[in-house]
Formats: sequence, C-alpha cells, structure tokens
Amino acid sequence: MEQKEIHLNALLNGNKISLLELSIDEIGDEHISTGIETPLRGDAFDMSNKEKISKIEFHFKEIMETLGLDLTDDSLQGTPLRVAKMYVEELFSGLSPLNKPKVALFENKYQYNQMLVEKDITFYSNCEHHFVPIIGKAHVAYISSGKVIGLSKLNRIVNYFAKRPQVQERLTMQIAKELQSILGTDDVAILIDAKHLCVSSRGIKDNSSATVSSFYAGKFSEEKTKEEFLKYISLNTSY
Repeated sequence: MEQKEIHLNALLNGNKISLLELSIDEIGDEHISTGIETPLRGDAFDMSNKEKISKIEFHFKEIMETLGLDLTDDSLQGTPLRVAKMYVEELFSGLSPLNKPKVALFENKYQYNQMLVEKDITFYSNCEHHFVPIIGKAHVAYISSGKVIGLSKLNRIVNYFAKRPQVQERLTMQIAKELQSILGTDDVAILIDAKHLCVSSRGIKDNSSATVSSFYAGKFSEEKTKEEFLKYISLNTSY
C-alpha cells in the first residue's frame, strides 16, 4: 500500500490528492510528478540508439503526415530523421546511464572549508507532460567534507539530468542527491530558476512568470548559511 501511495498521490494546492482523481490535462497543467526517479521501463535500454532512431523516425513521420504536412517537400523530408537523432543523441541523452559524467574527486589540499558556489549554470530541458522546452539556470553549492569536484563537472551533472523529460522539482532533487552521493556530504544547496514553455506557449500562456525550486541540506539548512548562499547567487558580476 505504501508504494502505491507514493506513485498515486501528490500535493495540489497544499492538499493530498489521488492522481486517479485527476484528468490527463489536469496532471499536465499542474506539473505533477510521481517521484524523484525518472519513470523508466525495465527494457528501456534493450534497443540500441540506432534502433531507437529508426523507430522514432518512422513514428514522427506518421505524426507529420497526420498533421497534413507534405513530406515530399525538400525542407520537410529529412525532418523525421533529424528529430529522431535529436531526441536520442541530444535532448534526451540523459536517460542513458552510459552518458553519465565521469567524475573524479580531488583531495581538498588547500583545506578550503567554506562553501563553493557555481552559479548561473544554463540548462535546457523538456517538460515531461508536453515535451516542450524548460529553459533555466541552476545555482549549485557545497561545502567540502575532504574532497572537491572539478568545476566543469558541476555543469555536466546539471545538464545530464536536464537532458531527459523532466519536472523541475525532480530535476532539483536529482542533481542534489547525485552531488551528495559523489561528494560524501549532506552539505549541498541547489536553486533552479526556469521558464516553462508549456506555461508561456500554451495553457495559461503566461510569458512573464518563472518557476523557482530549491534544495537545502546539512549546513545549508541553517538560516545563516542559506542566506550566504543566496547572497552569492544574487551578486551581479561581469568579467
């Protein structure tokens, strides 16, 4: 029963509801997620990338033809293949564990025991409810427990989890939990500020709003440390 509740219940306007009570449109418009892990079937990686591209190409061609597009036109005839390759090799490459960044840790020889902040990490993701873009910036911080990570790896970790169908809350949690695991510390903070095209280009069609999600753990749960992090990411720097 507990496992079922995890998958079938969510919070909507502060109230616990059953997803079984919602329509497909309501789940999508409310951006409801069912858990921290990306929903994947057990056979998700049985097909090769080449096989996946071929299958997606076929079905996307069917979609275009159903919409009434003329695929004999020079501009459109290569679109199904281009879309298929883009899905597998680019936009959703973060679904494959083979693409997970190789991370090397280094001894904290300088004994730097203050927070390290990597701010304004640009990422592009896609909403799992409508497959339209999420465009945003991630701010990542941690306090070393004896090991440090290369700065570029923070960007790569953010983009690895962004390159899959996503919900912003899940993306925030996945980045945070991965960094905690790699660094061996609870002292991690994540803040994501993003625009969702499923909000601005359809549905409510609000082009001015943005969504902010955050994760604070360990020392970052302390108000003083949290305020220091927020001060750093608000600095207006130009180089």
